[in-house]
Amino acid sequence: MKYYKLHLIRHGLTAGNLQGLYIGSGSDLPLCDEGRAQLKTLKKDFDYPVVPLVFTSPMKRATETAEILFPGVRQIELDDLREMAFGKFEGRAVQELVKDPEFAQWMDPTSRTVPAGAEDRQMFFNRTSSMLMKMFEYMLRTHTEEAACVTHGGVIMNMLSQHALPFRKPEEWMTDPGAGYSVRLDAEMWMRDHLAEAYDVVPHGYLDGME
Repeated sequence: MKYYKLHLIRHGLTAGNLQGLYIGSGSDLPLCDEGRAQLKTLKKDFDYPVVPLVFTSPMKRATETAEILFPGVRQIELDDLREMAFGKFEGRAVQELVKDPEFAQWMDPTSRTVPAGAEDRQMFFNRTSSMLMKMFEYMLRTHTEEAACVTHGGVIMNMLSQHALPFRKPEEWMTDPGAGYSVRLDAEMWMRDHLAEAYDVVPHGYLDGME
């Protein structure tokens, strides 16, 4: 059986991450020194796949992660892989936001409240939920049997919760910076279900190293 494999990887750390700030697509932060060092350590200690193509979010923290983990590999930037826009909450400390009633309302998945400057939750859901299958469709059309995708944690959680087996809630697909999940599908799965199978973590052996 011929599988097409796609490795979904969360970008490395930024200064905003280290400071506990709520960073979305309104802050195009680069990787910080700690983030670059962490990615280089991961690459030294574990095995990342060898791929001919990397899909990336257009944000600096994603493209820079791709360059470190897959130097010299062709990148295709896809705007719909960008993080959610957090509007008025962008760049604020998470410890402050958890005390804000308006933020709590926005976090309620049943709420349709959209804070000033933020992206509607349903619009984010719609634009990211189809991206996994769109990348696989490109791979099938171009006969690219294996590729990587460097994007954001929320994007990965949404894509996998909608289009990956085993079925899990979005929060169960959380991953660490520089790590993620490997998914695969064959032509029959594509035609019948438009679902992919999550079969491993990336980099290979990463979870073993956490024990």
